[in-house]
This record gives sequence, C-alpha cells and structure tokens, in this order.
Amino acid sequence: MLMTRLVLASNNAKKLAELQALFAPLGVELVTQGSLGIPEAEEPFDSFVENGLAKARHAARLSGLPALADDSGLAVEALGGAPGVLSARYATLFGQPKTDADNNRVLLAQMAHLREPAQRAARFVCSLVAVRSATDPEPLIAMGRWQGQILPALAGEGGFGYDPLMFIPSLGQSVAQLSAAQKNALSHRALAAADLLRQLREVWHLG
Repeated sequence: MLMTRLVLASNNAKKLAELQALFAPLGVELVTQGSLGIPEAEEPFDSFVENGLAKARHAARLSGLPALADDSGLAVEALGGAPGVLSARYATLFGQPKTDADNNRVLLAQMAHLREPAQRAARFVCSLVAVRSATDPEPLIAMGRWQGQILPALAGEGGFGYDPLMFIPSLGQSVAQLSAAQKNALSHRALAAADLLRQLREVWHLG
C-alpha cells in the first residue's frame, strides 16, 4: 500500500513528536488533524480502544486520508482505573481547568490518603488505532501498558501529562526524569507502537 502521510487524530505537539519518532522506520509523515482544519472528535466511550477508533474514523472521514489515533491515559488501581479515558481532562471533574498542572494537583489530592507504595500502583495505557479510511472494516489496534507507582510529589521536568508523578521502580526515576530516547524505548506508547509497526508492515505492507 503506497502511503506517505498519516493523519494523526490529535493536536498535541509533544505526542506528535513522540509518535513521529516511533514511526520513523516506516518512512511516513504524521500530520496533525488541526493542521488540516479538522476539529477534535467526540470521545464518548468508556475504553481507550473505542475512543481511539472513533477518533481515527473521524480524522479519516474529514481528511480523506488514512488516519492514526492515540488514546492513552493513566489508570490508578486504587481509584478503580481512574482517571482512565478522562485523563486529559480529569481536573474538570472537580471544577478545575483542563491543564496538566491541574490534573496532577487533583490526582495528588485524590490519593493523599494512600501512603504505601503498593496502594499507589498505576499504569500508563496506550491504544493506537490505524484505519485506511473512515469505513475501514479492519482497523489495526495495538495496546501498550507501562506499570509504575504514583509519587506523592512531582519529580522531573521532561515529558508531559502525568509523567512527573509516574515513578518506574525498575528505573528508580519518574517518567519526567527520563530522556526522550529512554521514554521512546520503554513507554506504553513505545510498546503499542512496536506492535502497530508490525501490523502496518504485515497488513498494509508499509516500510
């Protein structure tokens, strides 16, 4: 399948940079939907996979191009999987602005009573969905999970989202303390991307 561009169903510049690096082996260019004048899709579902599929189909429908969607977030075991699919706007559930800083502040407040590391277990989850068109009957779906613990305070300046709060015990650092290269090699998004790369080569014959 000849293809040079994939529409990314996101306007997050840092997510674009991560995914562009991860998909570089395919020789395709990722372009954000915003750069094509495409508005964000509704995300009404309860799972990362369903929302990712909705976003990918939306971007493909309005662009006429193959599309890639990333629906990812943080799942905290003690909070029943929250923030989950609401990770990007978690703070708004508590009347706060939709910013990374407010999301982190609200999460810390919700977990203030949980002091033992075992009580603060969490994972980053990533669902990557690729469709050839809005009506593609065979979407490619890949999942990645990165296990860690929520810190009691922010640590590190890198990354975005909840990275300063997510501690990876095997590395002894928060995700925000890792280099971009380390994160791209180990993250939930990297794991999902590796699986999707395999599928794109086998099914779409890319790369």
